[in-house]
Amino acid sequence: MDISTAEKELVNQNGHPPSLFILFFTEMWERFSYYGMRAIFVLFLTSSIIDGGWGWERKDALQTYALYTGLVYLTPIFGGLIADKLIGYRMAVIAGAFLMTLGHASLALETPFFFYVGLLCLILGNGLFKPNISSMVGQLYTKNPEKKDAAYTIFYMGINAGAFLGILLCGYIGEKVGWSYGFGLAGIFMLFGMLQFTFAQKIFGNIGLAPRSKQNINPGATNYVHNTAFDFEEKKEQVVELPKNVVKDRLQVIGIFAFFTIFFWWAFEQAGGSMTIFAADYTDRNLTGGSASAFKIINTVLTVGPMIILTVVLLRLFRQTFKKYALSNLFLGTSFTIIWGIVIWMLLREFRADKTEVPASWFGILNSFFIISLAPLFSKIWESRLNPSGPVKFGLGLILLGLGFAILAYGGLDIPQGAKTASVSMIWLILAYLFHTLGELCISPVGLSYVSKLAPVRLVGLMFGVWFVANFIANFTAGLTGSFIDDITAKYSMSTFFLIFTVVPIVAGLVMFAMNKYLKKKMHGIR
Repeated sequence: MDISTAEKELVNQNGHPPSLFILFFTEMWERFSYYGMRAIFVLFLTSSIIDGGWGWERKDALQTYALYTGLVYLTPIFGGLIADKLIGYRMAVIAGAFLMTLGHASLALETPFFFYVGLLCLILGNGLFKPNISSMVGQLYTKNPEKKDAAYTIFYMGINAGAFLGILLCGYIGEKVGWSYGFGLAGIFMLFGMLQFTFAQKIFGNIGLAPRSKQNINPGATNYVHNTAFDFEEKKEQVVELPKNVVKDRLQVIGIFAFFTIFFWWAFEQAGGSMTIFAADYTDRNLTGGSASAFKIINTVLTVGPMIILTVVLLRLFRQTFKKYALSNLFLGTSFTIIWGIVIWMLLREFRADKTEVPASWFGILNSFFIISLAPLFSKIWESRLNPSGPVKFGLGLILLGLGFAILAYGGLDIPQGAKTASVSMIWLILAYLFHTLGELCISPVGLSYVSKLAPVRLVGLMFGVWFVANFIANFTAGLTGSFIDDITAKYSMSTFFLIFTVVPIVAGLVMFAMNKYLKKKMHGIR
């Protein structure tokens, strides 16, 4: 099946192909595993031995967290190169998913040796998986690039659906039942994601295949490339190709965007580190009476609402693809059946409990919930005449993120200098996650879209790798900076700690506003 035939088959009523939603659910289960594990990573390491943890100091746990979260964003540059030159995007996704499945299984054993082996598998697997599934999304829209922003926002909703469920369920089971069960659950759904993607290969036509495979499927394409190159020397007017300086300018824009994402993710990724510690040790999470009842109801709505939305998306995909890709659909349907079972068990268990203690990991679901709720709105805005330029979106995202940390800084004003515990209201974390999410929707899915649009086709995988190198720097420095929470709180205050993450992103956002005209010129018509 060539690309043109595939594109004719893969169109649905919303203008997005069903293959987008295959990638949507594959990425969803990968993010389930990653964020589910991340939600309990620091909590497990710092929890006392009596509570089943390893009893590490906060600083040591956060530095380990920094190394892990940094490296999972460094290996994608090599994964992108391997896919571009050797095995193709599809095989890279499958191999990466398999390695990550093994990694989560190793973590579940909870021994030092297998813990570090598990982290290594996750780091390597993520390097193969992450840049290449994002590249495949972009290749679905070669004939209608104007829909890429919307497509990546939809794809990003899948990312956050997985993060939501992973944090909610792995976090709950890890904290309430046992850490190994939380790590193990992450691996189970990584396996389901791999299987449903593997058995839906034909839906992509020749998108994502290895270079040689593409030639075998459509040998005329190779001749066309050589003929076009020959004609270019003879008749330049017959060839549509960017001058080298245009490509250079656009690559520079990618580099600038990547640089500014460092400031965003450096602050944003406090969510899995210092913000998790703030939730665990400085936030009042014990609820009684009406507050406990209200939380149970709210938690039910927060959980069931997205599950219903995802189930509707799943059923629509079934209607379009079940006849041709039944096995893939069966794996996907089985995974959702299991998830519904766990969700119902968890909610019933909480309603029957005498005491209500909100898990420290629970606050992490707010980011994902807000994304799932707001992504369709942002997708519509990006498709409308109100769609701002890329630099403006980046600037808005950075400023909104900074405002979220300003809220945390205000909420922490009453925490005594050097205090190891406190009981501030949950509202500050809730509001902070809301503003962080608004900022994220302005930057992350749009950033992926711009990499896809600005990079030449031959360099797309590599540019996604470069993009994730920026994330490596951001995640590593985020964990490293977060590890100084005790030192800064002891010498100054908790508010001072969060003000650092307020000022830097806001200043970076204002710089992006100032660079708007310059960057738009460098993009040479790309919107």
